[in-house]
Amino acid sequence: MRYLADLLTVARLTLCIVLLVLAFIGAEPEVAFIIFIIGELTDAFDGAAATKWPFPKNQTPKYRKYAAKYDMFIDIFLGLSMIFYFILRVNLVAGLIICFGFTSLAAIVDLIVYGKILGHPDDCKAHSLIKRNFPLAKKIILARRMLYLSLIALVAAWTFYASGWSLIVKIVITVISIIISLFLWFFLAQRRKNISRDAVDAEQQLMKTARK
Repeated sequence: MRYLADLLTVARLTLCIVLLVLAFIGAEPEVAFIIFIIGELTDAFDGAAATKWPFPKNQTPKYRKYAAKYDMFIDIFLGLSMIFYFILRVNLVAGLIICFGFTSLAAIVDLIVYGKILGHPDDCKAHSLIKRNFPLAKKIILARRMLYLSLIALVAAWTFYASGWSLIVKIVITVISIIISLFLWFFLAQRRKNISRDAVDAEQQLMKTARK
């Protein structure tokens, strides 16, 4: 069971590739939606699995040192794969607007928080907000993460309602999705930690720097 979290992460990476293939071959929206939801479920439970069945410290595989980074990049890959499908097969204009809008906003946030685009707590300007007012910088980083999740949810919902399922099926699945989302949010603490992971990493890095 110790490898369950890793297997779920690998499964999510595989589903990302499948979603890209579906975009190229023109698969129906309902198929893409199901693949995306399965990918999100693996994301929800891999953290819980890692917490419940951890490796002993002296037996932890070397690759797990970067497990959090792998997980984060695959999460982003899943979201981008869904947006790519949306652009090619659902709504080109809306997809491009979402991509351009969020990318521009993300770049502005980086400039404000880190003083440079694609910045990092250990690679930022002296005058950056994260150096001058860390609590505010952390809130901005978290807000950007929440906006990203909201846009991915919008794209997934739009794709879902573009499917050929009947209205009754759509309503039932919508209700079930809301219930599952509430469960994941309120009962899986690890999921909430993942949402603010970049902010937490920033805080830890700054604390290490302050101690030097």
